[in-house]
Formats: sequence, C-alpha cells, structure tokens
Amino acid sequence: MNQQNDFLDAMDTRQLRHVLGSIAQGVLMAGLDRRLLCANAGFEKISGYKACEVIGRGCGFLQGPATDPASIARLREGMDAHQQVSLEILNYRKNGEPFWNQLTISPVFDDQGQATHFIALIMDVTERKKVEANAQAGDELLRKLIENIPAGVVIHGPQSEIQMANNAASQMLGLSIDQLMGRVAIDPDWRFTDQDGNTMPVDNFPVNQVLRSKEQVHGMIVGVHKHGIENTTWALCNAFPVISSTGAIERVVVTFVDVSDLKSAEAALRRSEERLNLILKGSRDAPWDWDLTTDELYLSPRWWQMVGYEDVPSQQHASIWRDIIHPDDSARFTKDLIGYLKTGVDSFEDEFRIRHMDGHYVPILSRAFILRDPTGWAIRISGTNSDLTERKQSEERINRLAFYDALTGLPNRRLFMVQLQKALQQSTRSPEHGALLFIDLDNFKSLNDTLGHDKGDDLLQQVAKRLQSCVRDTDTVARLGGDEFLVMLEGLNDNKDNAAHEAEHIGKKILTNLNLPYDLAGHHFRSTCSIGIALFSQQLPTMEELLKQADLAMYQAKTSGRNTLRFFDSGMQIALDHRVEIESQLRDAILLKQLTLYYQPQVDNEARVIGTEALVRWLHPNHGLISPAEFIPIAESTGMILPLGRLVLRMACEQLVKWAAHPATTELSVAVNVSARQFREADFADQVMLIVHETGANPKLLKLELTESLLADNLDQIIQTMTALRSQGIRFALDDFGTGYSSLSYLKRLPLDQLKIDQTFISDVLDGANNATIAKVVISLAETLGLDVIAEGVETESQRQFLLDNGCRHFQGYLFSRPLTVDAFEELFKR
Repeated sequence: MNQQNDFLDAMDTRQLRHVLGSIAQGVLMAGLDRRLLCANAGFEKISGYKACEVIGRGCGFLQGPATDPASIARLREGMDAHQQVSLEILNYRKNGEPFWNQLTISPVFDDQGQATHFIALIMDVTERKKVEANAQAGDELLRKLIENIPAGVVIHGPQSEIQMANNAASQMLGLSIDQLMGRVAIDPDWRFTDQDGNTMPVDNFPVNQVLRSKEQVHGMIVGVHKHGIENTTWALCNAFPVISSTGAIERVVVTFVDVSDLKSAEAALRRSEERLNLILKGSRDAPWDWDLTTDELYLSPRWWQMVGYEDVPSQQHASIWRDIIHPDDSARFTKDLIGYLKTGVDSFEDEFRIRHMDGHYVPILSRAFILRDPTGWAIRISGTNSDLTERKQSEERINRLAFYDALTGLPNRRLFMVQLQKALQQSTRSPEHGALLFIDLDNFKSLNDTLGHDKGDDLLQQVAKRLQSCVRDTDTVARLGGDEFLVMLEGLNDNKDNAAHEAEHIGKKILTNLNLPYDLAGHHFRSTCSIGIALFSQQLPTMEELLKQADLAMYQAKTSGRNTLRFFDSGMQIALDHRVEIESQLRDAILLKQLTLYYQPQVDNEARVIGTEALVRWLHPNHGLISPAEFIPIAESTGMILPLGRLVLRMACEQLVKWAAHPATTELSVAVNVSARQFREADFADQVMLIVHETGANPKLLKLELTESLLADNLDQIIQTMTALRSQGIRFALDDFGTGYSSLSYLKRLPLDQLKIDQTFISDVLDGANNATIAKVVISLAETLGLDVIAEGVETESQRQFLLDNGCRHFQGYLFSRPLTVDAFEELFKR
C-alpha cells in the first residue's frame, strides 16, 4: 500500500484520490513494466480484489481458462507500441466467477512525449452481454418462425429501417432479403399507392402510421409499384407495434398478402351489378346495404336466416345491427368502421359476432365496399356477411388435435411443454417453487392384454378425471402418451422443504384416488400408479433435464415396489449414468460375443448329474462380473433381450454338440431360460430350430424354461409354438412355478415336461407351514399331470430330504454346486 501512496503523492494533485474513488468504473494505473501502481474502489467492487492485494502485480491475475488468447495478444501489442487499446475480454473475479470486461488501456505521456505510465478503465458489461446473447437467440428464432410463412412479413426498426424479412416479402417487393436489409419505406425501388392508384403520402405508409400512433393498422389495401415492372401488386396490409417495457416502440411488424386477384375481382364486380347478384343468389353469403345519408338499412333474407329469423322484419334500421353485435366486439368494430370511413378506403373486411335468436353468438366475416361522393364523403356501404361457424369449429378442432389428447381431453405433450416453459421462465422471477409429477400407471399393459384396449381407454379417461380432481385450478394435468401423465404444480412455498411437503401431499392424494376401484363397463378393476417428483425454482434446470429428473424418480418408485412416490435426488442421476453405460456396453458385448455361459448342475436323488441349467454371465472390463439381475432388466427394457436370447441359445447348443462327443456327457441335457418377449416373437419356433440345425445339437437334450408371466395372455398362440417345438423333440419346463399366473386349467393344456418349484418356497420349507404345503402340492400336482418336478435353490441336506420324502427326485442348488465355468463343470465328470 505504501507503493500506491508514494505514487499518488508523486502525481502532485490532491484531488486525484477523490477523483479515482468517485469513479464507478474500475481504474488501474501501472508503470511501463506493467506492474500495478494503484487501483480504485470501483476496481475492488468489480474484481473482488483489494488494492493492497494487487499493487506490484502484473494484470495476468484477471485472466482465466476461457480468456481469449487473441485478445491478450492485442493488449500486449498495443502496450508494446504505447498505443490505446479498447476491447471486450472475459476476465475472472477473485472468487473465480467470470465477467465480461469492457477494457480500455491508454498510455500516459510526459511533456517530452515519453510514455511514463498506463491507465486502464474497466467496465463490467456482463449483463449487457447476456442481453445481447438472448436478443440474438430471439432474433434467430423469429427468423425461423417467419421463414416459411406464405404471407409477406417485414420487421422494421424504430426508424422504419428493415431489420428482417421473409421470402414471401422478398418476392412481392422484388428484392432479395439481403437487398431489403436496412432500407426504409421511402425507397426508389418501389412506390406505394392507395387503392385508387393515387401516390400514398409517406405518413400513410403502414409502418409510419404505427410509428406515429403506436396503434395497429388493419386491413389496409396498398398498391406496390416495383421499379421497372408495369403491373401493380395489390397487398392487404396489417401492421402492429412491438412495445418495450418503457413504452417505446422497439419494432413494427408489417404483414401483407397479395390480393391482386381480389382487387381485379372487385373491379369486375363493380362493373357488373347483375353478375354480383347472380353470384350472391348462388352463394351462402348474406348481402346487405346501408344508406348513410338516410340511415336506411337493407338486410337480405339470408342475413336474417343467419341470426335465426324465418321472416324478414318490416322495419330495418342500423340500430338493429348495433343491438345484436357482441358487447366485446361492439366498441372495436365501431372504431374500425369509423376508421374505414375516414381514411378514404373503398373496401374493408372485419370479423365480429352477432347474437342469434336462441341466444348464442354467430361469428361473422363482413366484407364491404364504400361508395363516396365526389368530395370523398362516404354515402353508402354495401357488402356481404359470411357465417364463419364451420371455419371456427374447424380451427378449434385442428387446435384441439394439435394441442390436446383426443382420448382424455387433457393437454398433450406439445401444449404441456409450452406451459412448462412458461412456468420455468416465471420461476426465475419468483421465489416460489414448482413441482413436476411424472405419473405412470402400474401394470397397465396387463389390463390391455387381458380385458382389451377398450377397457384400457376407459381406465385412462377415468384416471384423467381423477387427476384433475386432485389438483388445484392453477395446476396443469397432461397426458404424455400411453399410460403416462404429467402434473405441473406452480406457486408452491418459497421454502424448499415446505414446497416438497406440499407436492408430496398432492402426490399422496393422487395415489389414494387412483387406487380406488374402477368400473370398466361392468368389470371392477383396481389400479395403482408410481409417481416421480422433481422440484424447480429460480435455480431451474432445462425442460429436458426436469422431465428426465421426474422420470428417474418415477422409475425409482417403480423399482421400490410400485404404488408409491419418490423425489428426484442426485443419486438417481448417478444410477442412470451407470445404467446408460451398461446399456451401451451390453450392446457391444452381445455383438462381439463377450458373454459366457456358466452351468449349474441338476442332479437326481442319488446326486448324479443328469443335466444342467445354462446361466449367462458378463465379465465387464471395468466393473468386473455384472449380475444378470442388473443387465437382464436393461436388456428386457431396450429390446436387447432378443439378440441376447438368441446368443445364449446358440452357445448352449454348441456346448451340447461338444458334450455329445464324450461318453460321460453324451446324454447330458441343457436347460435354457427364454424371456416372455423372446417367446412371443412370431417366428420364435423357426429361430430355435434354425439354431439347432446350424449347430447340429440334439433337440431332445434341449429344454426351454418358460416363466409363468408368459401365460398372462394369448395362451392359444403359446400352446401352438410349444407344440411345434415339442414335435421336434425339444422339452419344456415351467420355471418359478407357483409365483405367477398359473392355474390348473392352464397346466392341463400346456405341453409341458417339467415343473420347477421356485426357490422362494424352498428357502424356508422346513420352517414355514405354507411353503411346505405349497411344495407338497406342486409335487403332487406334477405327479397327477404326469410331469417331472425339480426343486431349485436347495441349499441344505434337510431341505433335500424333505423334498425327497415328499416325492421330489430332481434337485438344483448350492447344496450340490454353484454355477460353474464349462471347464469346472466338466471336472465333475472326471472325479
């Protein structure tokens, strides 16, 4: 700090300290060696550094990893040449936060013109840079939006200069988009006329009218005369201002469509009143005529039919029209009409609603021509009214199809994403929290498969109504698709814990309501759901991240037993990343055949190995041995279970062929697990037999193990596939028997060879009366049906003896052997 004081004293000015301290911007002074001699309070506020921390240092401490090397080089070159340098550069505060610095470095010269010092002016322009970036992004979005609009669109700046235009505008004005940029309405390449062909005063140009009045210009007919082109292009123009928060006009948007054909048609119609009458008689439009000098009004019979009258009233005055126009349209239409009459236009069109006799309002498009006397005073208006009901209904239907779910009437994904984006933007300006609830119905597919899609649709409609009844009017419920719904809660507490409590309360209310019984056309049905909740606030994620978070939380609720809710936390993201990694590498492992089979022996009552179950294993290069319980569900959910299943079947058949060459294993059978998704493939039987034939395996030694979940639907097709394979010698076992969908009627129809008692019944068969009874029943049932029975998960001699005493003769489990590599398995036959 003494170095700074010495420097300031040496400047020989008592006011220097005060001046530097009063400057809001940062000021630095440095010697020719570029080491700092002083820094003002403005610099301390901007950078976070105290003056005493930087005196004597070079300015490199403000630079960081994202500082532009080219900008640094420019600074050095300017200082080396003792020249002023001004640029914008990304610097870093003491706390590591980056900021945009509008930096100007100037040399200080003595009386002899020798440089003695450098002075630097620092301005924090971070906020301006953010605004500029947002504005550029907004302009790019606007440019893309107007690019393919068929109407001409020109966007002017506050001085009427053209800032943006689309292709349609380029074609109508006869200049390329690049040529249009920067031009103003007064331009030698074109001139404008009113609909009578008179040169239009500059003040009457649509853009200038808006700039002058800040009011919209609607329905103005303008003749565009392009330089060197004889024909006039007639355009119907609309213009409106874009007002900033300060009330100033930022832009004027002018849209126009080519109505040259309409203009020609209007001239033709005026030349032939008879032709007009003939056309009107054959049209659905309703002619009318209003004499402004007498206020006499003629409304055609068709006009009265539009509003529900069968007979035309004898008295017709302009007040009739004013009485039945919609209150919300009356003032605006009156203002428009006065404007049409005053501006000297010969024609106009306007939309409004008029009251029908039954009380509802009919949307009307009114087109009219104005007859004027030689002085330009309007004396008569004649026109037609068109009933827009069908068009409005079509627009409404199109809108509902585009933004609403046809089945439930809820907002669809497209509309919900728009509303979610608005909510996220609003949350940046409010301390209140919001929440996104991702709701997935549990076991919905089973309902569709068992009761049919009509019942499934009925359930979805009832679920939608219940969801709406569970939330507030300010909340949003949408159907994402299938059996997935979204609920957006806004205006929650500004305390995160309290907001989470509010969201949880609504989530539990949804769980309770969706768990109540449903009446599906006489079928009483219960359904549950799983809910994932992600909160959002001022520190908001993107829409995609928020949806992913809620989806992850919902998935966690599913894996936690369903019919529950879970909040998103960072651990879920870690699990997702791990899952994505496993999914990607599993795909490679299948393609490169990096998976292997382990074999667990199946023994008879004398502990002789009579067969084996092939169990797939994956030795991951980074994660080691990955449990099938981890990668099989991923394969199921992604569809990789199909190539994985074919690979396992092929490896098992190839091993069968190898064992057939040795006397000790020539009669050894191999059991292979088949997923329900794999078995349901239409050509599954053909796939199996192709692998058997290509490998040369004996089909009689191949046993396919099916799970009970396969039996939930389409039993006839299952039986057909099993019968086709069994006719080729392949045998079938029903795995995990007793845990799923089986019934005696199913078992009697299925061409099975073996029942497999699930290990959940074996584990406490000696301690649990129920499990002991189930095991006995399965053994007895198998004997009755003439089926073999095998118990899996046998771990103790007591369990084996119990099963043996009750008639079970085949066993599998750790009592005999864990799953073994093929080499270790073959060692069993060398003992």
